[in-house]
Amino acid sequence: MHSDQSVQAPPCLPTETFLNAAAAVTRLDEIYERNTRFLRDRLDAYANGKPLAARVRATYPSVRITTSSHARLDSRLAYGFVARPGVHETTVTRPELFRLYLTEQIGLLIENHGVPVEIGESREPIPVHFAYRRDANMAVALAGHGKSAPDQPLRDVFDTPDLAAMDDAIANGTLEPPPGAPEPLALFRAARIDYSLHRLYHYTGTDPEHFQNYVIFTNYQFYVDAFVRLCQERLRAGEPRFDAFVSPGNVITRNARLGGGESGAAPERMPQMPAYHLVEPGYGGITLINIGTGPSNARTITDHVAVLRPHAWLMLGHCAGLRNTQKLGDYVLAHGYVREDHVLDEELPVWAPIPALAEMQIALEQAVSEVTGLGGFELKRVMRTGTVASVDNRNWELGGPAVIRRLSQSRAIALDMESAAIAANGFRFRVPYGTLLCVSDKPLHGEIKLAGMAGEFYRRRVGQHLEIGLKALQKLKSQEPERLHSRKLRSFAEVAFQ
Repeated sequence: MHSDQSVQAPPCLPTETFLNAAAAVTRLDEIYERNTRFLRDRLDAYANGKPLAARVRATYPSVRITTSSHARLDSRLAYGFVARPGVHETTVTRPELFRLYLTEQIGLLIENHGVPVEIGESREPIPVHFAYRRDANMAVALAGHGKSAPDQPLRDVFDTPDLAAMDDAIANGTLEPPPGAPEPLALFRAARIDYSLHRLYHYTGTDPEHFQNYVIFTNYQFYVDAFVRLCQERLRAGEPRFDAFVSPGNVITRNARLGGGESGAAPERMPQMPAYHLVEPGYGGITLINIGTGPSNARTITDHVAVLRPHAWLMLGHCAGLRNTQKLGDYVLAHGYVREDHVLDEELPVWAPIPALAEMQIALEQAVSEVTGLGGFELKRVMRTGTVASVDNRNWELGGPAVIRRLSQSRAIALDMESAAIAANGFRFRVPYGTLLCVSDKPLHGEIKLAGMAGEFYRRRVGQHLEIGLKALQKLKSQEPERLHSRKLRSFAEVAFQ
């Protein structure tokens, strides 16, 4: 792997086999830390004017499994096994961040196939930018303690991010490995994950290690305000489930039972899609992200959150009610989507159905029932289940009769701009998804969103809507991950990792 004499690289490490998942992850971490430290040291020398005689390269660690049996495994499983005999491999980044996830996934492989995994160095170069946790850390290193810029361009010496090689062909089902190449073991390779980890801080203002496994996306600040108040109340009360609350700028507020206190500083300007995290042990808490308005934001943030492999994400937001029988404040539980937003048409064709997931639907319906106190037929007074249309034109209602006709033909009962993209990317990236919207206007029936009407609506409904979402996620947490990660999200030739 390092035979090219024109490349300066750390000494090759032998590939080792493991039947213990925890030991395998420890080895991945050792390789990763050694190789990224090598790159940081060489970049420091480069920034200080030291000539580098050869190109500098270090590679990501990899995990590989080789199977030879067609023996059928437990058909109830959605993940944790390879689809067919052969060699399957993936590269790994930030093993310390993904330790729990990697330990589970590797453990399932060993258990289900009864063979060891191989841990070693891959051929995938680590872009020097990704040897640092954040771009800002690299900028400091390149400052070179006040010295002038090096004569050699950075790209002549180090591997830099190659976006052409960071595609989503595995997730999209379009990857065609060359003959003899290993099959993929995971949806994302290491550099693609690193790219998203850096983007997450840029967009949300919080580091990836604060993100939790249960995610709420919303499109209004009112939900953020309610979530922040609720989290702070729970921490002040010392509720035992929670460790801390994290807001943009990595401002950490600790639970009173853990001594309380706050660290970090809020940013001068809020990021584009600020994230807030109610932290529980083992990433078992809840992350809420204000994605703002539009399908582009919805697609962008889910592209990046997906690499963290969350257990579920929900869209809680507002919508236009399309039926005259709906009232402002009624809830809409989406069981289908009309994808008129067009942000994922190339990656996920519009003919691909986005199915409702039973586990998500049941949790949301039960949560609405428990919070509102209504059940059975009476629940229909405040909630309808049906198709949600998502569009890319905020002024859709000015589009004339053709738009109204399409909505009628689709049987849609509500319209927004974000829900279909979030659900479609959940389907695409095998992340369980659900949508519960609240009717905030009915433009087709003369009830448009004016300032006075909107203010009263927000006061009445936001707190209840958020409570429903939190209760639904709590119900999902009580389920086994194997049940939550539905087989409906998996194809017939699927990667092994969840």
